[in-house]
Amino acid sequence: MADQDAYIGEDKRPTGTPVIRWEEPPEGPVVVLLDQTRLPAEEVELVCTDAPALVEAIRSLSVRGAPLLGIAGAYGVALAAARGFDVDEAAAALEGARPTAVNLAVGVRRAASAYRSALAAEGDLGAAAAAALAAARALHREDAEASGRMAEHGLALLDELLPGGGHRILTHCNTGALVSGGEGTAFAVALRAHRAGQLRRLWVDETRPLLQGARLTAYEAARSGMAYTLLTDSAAGSLFAAGEVDAVLVGADRIAADGSVANKVGSYPLAVLARYHHVPFIVVAPLTTVDPETPDGAAIEVEQRPGYEVTEVTAPQVPVTGAGGGAAVAPLGTQAYNPAFDVTPPELVTAVVTEEGVVSPVTAEALAELCARSRRVTTSQ
Repeated sequence: MADQDAYIGEDKRPTGTPVIRWEEPPEGPVVVLLDQTRLPAEEVELVCTDAPALVEAIRSLSVRGAPLLGIAGAYGVALAAARGFDVDEAAAALEGARPTAVNLAVGVRRAASAYRSALAAEGDLGAAAAAALAAARALHREDAEASGRMAEHGLALLDELLPGGGHRILTHCNTGALVSGGEGTAFAVALRAHRAGQLRRLWVDETRPLLQGARLTAYEAARSGMAYTLLTDSAAGSLFAAGEVDAVLVGADRIAADGSVANKVGSYPLAVLARYHHVPFIVVAPLTTVDPETPDGAAIEVEQRPGYEVTEVTAPQVPVTGAGGGAAVAPLGTQAYNPAFDVTPPELVTAVVTEEGVVSPVTAEALAELCARSRRVTTSQ
């Protein structure tokens, strides 16, 4: 049966198909994903019957976005356990599928820990598999709840920094329901502003080379009835210069202990532009994205993607002419520099918005206190 426990509340998702779900057909449990590489042309699902299939879906960006990767990783461990595969092997493969997004490792370790604890306590593989699935479902629910609280905190911060409403928000990459158990991170704040009648315009960076902004954020904004405009990444500077941006809202794939933020490549230039033009640069991410074990930005491993993502254009219904499966836009043999992320230093970040509150100014001490306070609240419940 479908996982009916994955979602909370009555908010409508901006897609007709769940982004991720657990199902148990007669032939055995599966993890079903919305294939984000096929959007916006069509909503197509991928059915993963084992952890290797899910690893490939993560690497190919069929499933992506920091919070959702954590959920997918947890479900991947549960899938391996339920189907009788080596859980440690599956966990290692899942955790290594994308190195920068810390949420993936958090989700994998949480489900694997639940599995091992149950196995040690009861000695029963079935009970251990059930414990891993329960941990994955709990993480899914918690992320949905965190999304709503981040939206609330983020809109309150916007109202404080920019009283009067009519916000013109620039965002980068995709941070909506497609990356979350709920309505997302940065996009959820903009969506909350839209529903409150306080969003004047959402500026959507196309986000080269894979166009997550053009393909996914514009798709979500259109389905949500938001006023939005798509722009090339290189046009952002002229938009700032024209005084058309009130705030920048982005997500994060890893936040180091000192407050350095790794996010989709192109975020750091926006932070520099925002500082020069005296515009708030706000990062919205759940606490699972804060990694106390990574001391600073220099210690963040930045994933390097294949060069063909730059030298070719891959999109639904585009004829295949290149070696990587896309249409070639550069001469054969062209070398490409293609980091998936860049790192923004904390001094360029106006605030970090989490489900437990806002950190501003962004310092190691403030982040550590917020994480500690969250742990105290969790353990007291």
